[in-house]
Amino acid sequence: MNAKISNKIATAVLYLIAGLVVLLLAGLLGFILVSGVPHLSWHFLTSPSLAFQAGGGIEFQLFNSIYLLFITMLISFPIALGAGIYLNEYAKQNMFTTIIRTAIEILSSLPSVVVGLFGFLLIVVKLQLGFSILSGAIALTIFNLPLLTRSVEGSLKSIPDLQREAGSALGLSKWETVIHVIFPAALPSIVTGIVLSAGRVFGEAAALIYTAGQSAPALDFTDWNPFDATSPLNLMRPAETLAVHIWKINSEGIQPDAAQVSAGASAVLIIAVLIFNISARWIGKALYKRLTSAR
Repeated sequence: MNAKISNKIATAVLYLIAGLVVLLLAGLLGFILVSGVPHLSWHFLTSPSLAFQAGGGIEFQLFNSIYLLFITMLISFPIALGAGIYLNEYAKQNMFTTIIRTAIEILSSLPSVVVGLFGFLLIVVKLQLGFSILSGAIALTIFNLPLLTRSVEGSLKSIPDLQREAGSALGLSKWETVIHVIFPAALPSIVTGIVLSAGRVFGEAAALIYTAGQSAPALDFTDWNPFDATSPLNLMRPAETLAVHIWKINSEGIQPDAAQVSAGASAVLIIAVLIFNISARWIGKALYKRLTSAR
């Protein structure tokens, strides 16, 4: 077999594999959307869930998912950004940094249920924070931080050293070079990493079952005092998220329309992740143009 034929065969196999992956993904998304979109309505999105009656919605679960995602990213992103900058720009190759990178690799491979059980024993029981949004956010930070740190470090590493040398030639300090030259250039990749980790957090269920809880108390959206029990901003209240709600109604089976609610909630979950991904890519490009004065 000559080189041209083998090249054509290899190319055809790669196209076939790529087509199968795309077909599988399109089929999965299509099945979820076709099954769930007919059940979506304004009433479904803005009504509380019902335990033993049909016709409930996902109002509180949807808000809890968004709020928990915001708190988690608020905690994890600054830490991951600082860790990524340190590991790529300042850390020397020694045993200490090797241990850090090994720990990050180990943590990133932990199953989410293990993180959830660890969060339950340490955060919920030992620190006595109870089933709460804060407990869930801390557990998800532990779950999300390794992936986000590796993403930030990889984004910074992809920037050529020529840009660092240019910053030094202009008289910038190392920190000024990182902030004004390296970070803006790496911003699109960093935003992509944030999107991937945010989607992972938004759809997480196992870690939250043991930390944020499986109940969604009624919320008063006119009360924005974070210390009130019915306030949406209260960090110490239990918060059943959308993913946990899908698992719960399918495992308990106490709702007459459990299948319809599950399908609708799954469609909302997929649509939210898609919207978030598309929006974040646009924001990343806009920020890159603004920070680098590109046109």
